[in-house]
Amino acid sequence: MAEQVSKQHIQVLCIDDDEIVLRTLLRLLSANNITAKACSDPLEGLKVLATYSFDVIICDMRMPNMDGADFFAQALNIDPEPHRILLTGYSDIDNTIAAVNRGKIHAYIQKPWQNELLLRNISDGIEKTSLKRQNKQLEKKIKAQNSQLKELNNNLEQMVEKRTLQIRKVLKQLEEVNEREKQEHRSTFEILYNFINANPYLDGMQAQNIAATSKQIAEQLALDKQHIERAEMAGYLAQIGLLAMEPELYKKPTRELTENQKKIFYTHPSTAQLMLMPATHLHDVSEAIYYQFEHYNGSGTPKGLKGKEIPITAMILAVARDFWQAIAHITVQDNSRYESALDQLRLYSGTHYHPKILDVLDSIKITCASDQKVGTMKIISAQDLKNGMVLGHALRSYDGILLLPKGHVFGAKSIAKLQQLEARKPNPFRIMIKN
Repeated sequence: MAEQVSKQHIQVLCIDDDEIVLRTLLRLLSANNITAKACSDPLEGLKVLATYSFDVIICDMRMPNMDGADFFAQALNIDPEPHRILLTGYSDIDNTIAAVNRGKIHAYIQKPWQNELLLRNISDGIEKTSLKRQNKQLEKKIKAQNSQLKELNNNLEQMVEKRTLQIRKVLKQLEEVNEREKQEHRSTFEILYNFINANPYLDGMQAQNIAATSKQIAEQLALDKQHIERAEMAGYLAQIGLLAMEPELYKKPTRELTENQKKIFYTHPSTAQLMLMPATHLHDVSEAIYYQFEHYNGSGTPKGLKGKEIPITAMILAVARDFWQAIAHITVQDNSRYESALDQLRLYSGTHYHPKILDVLDSIKITCASDQKVGTMKIISAQDLKNGMVLGHALRSYDGILLLPKGHVFGAKSIAKLQQLEARKPNPFRIMIKN
């Protein structure tokens, strides 16, 4: 690790046997204030990669001695972190797909490229690689400062990567199965929401409330159908990135976390974006989730966007989310709690929140979700089980031991046993039942 840290950092490495292409790339990057290093020989590129650290690698596909796919496959053994972009000057889709698989390439762009498209891919790659490095540095700092989080810090990056890959694998399978129905978001969305609702430390009911209010605000703003649907889905899935994190970071109020824990917690929208990347038809929903902590006056995160720079659905989500979080901390149960929560948000009108969105929230009739049911599943406790119900997700004990497999049909004996186990614990089971 110390050797990697000491390496001189350059943002982009360019590999192409055509000197004209290399000069064109270097001029384009320099004009956009991006530092770069170029090599005309892929073997030389591998040596350079071992000497410097890079955020992004751009490599041509067709080169003598070694093609781009082979170069990336070997580059992975030297440094797997940089974002990998393949340049191809021909339309052989089979070879391109093989290159993507062998070299684990993140993107491929055909020559002649469009400068705007190439720069956008490079900027995204720099941001993602930088975020991974920042997460590593943050993990090391937390480990030194907070002994209580030692185990979390040692395993956080591995755990996030493992869980992220698991969810992305599910999404990829859904994409392949539903290729003809990419515009129909419902099946993907239902599975993701069920993941949230099945987690004992995440509040599926609150997610429903946030989603319903986000939809109401979008409708009142007279947004088009796509924006309304996007706002609602973002409300349901705003917490999806937390699934890749340890429960210590979200099973208690954010205000009770240490400063270091808060820094990790607020990276969950970035983790969500990585999780949702294979679901290309959820890109706009992912964008709303990613920017949900931006502030109207530019003081937010992750990019400090301001005003109209922030996606409208992200600003709607922020208002709906904080409104229902405020209600969760108000003890009274009458309708005055809605006004009290709104008063808290008004304190930050024009700073954290768009004033017009707060005005819309004030004008709509807010209702609280009453049924923990979205799509194909519902969540109940053991006390609500009935004969013939079918288990939609494997049920485990509080210690992680498998109690019942997915697809189990409940009968009198299994219901009585679960109710007996539930009575011994402070919290009820969250049992996922097929509708």
